[in-house]
Amino acid sequence: MSDLLLVVTIAGERVALPAAAVESVVELDTLIPVPRAAPHIAGLSALRSRVLTVVDCRRSLELGASDRPSGIREAAVVEIDGHHYALIVDVVEDVVEALSDPVPVRAAMAPGWERASAGMVETESGPLLLVDVAALVSGAEAKAA
Repeated sequence: MSDLLLVVTIAGERVALPAAAVESVVELDTLIPVPRAAPHIAGLSALRSRVLTVVDCRRSLELGASDRPSGIREAAVVEIDGHHYALIVDVVEDVVEALSDPVPVRAAMAPGWERASAGMVETESGPLLLVDVAALVSGAEAKAA
């Protein structure tokens, strides 16, 4: 396998997002709140004349709110079904190559990580959890529906 992965940190954990799903990496400084939005939706932001729905990955994974409620936030921009989302992460690290196909995780994980896991992939820096970006966007409410 030679897929590229974007290595990010969410809630202190180094994980991988499929680089093919990521349009860009940005810094967001302004969020507009959305009344009555799902708890994992941090708000709306604008990027190059596009409206982005901003997803707090920590809340989506049921790990509490982001440590940085205001100020500049790092985010990976993804498109799902024609809609653009910015996934707030703690840190964007690097792009690396996957050295293996995803394999099932053989360990107990918190419910949010379990829901968003697409398996473990091997990289030069060791194994990383591959995260399903659609599961992050859907949030915990999707599993209840």
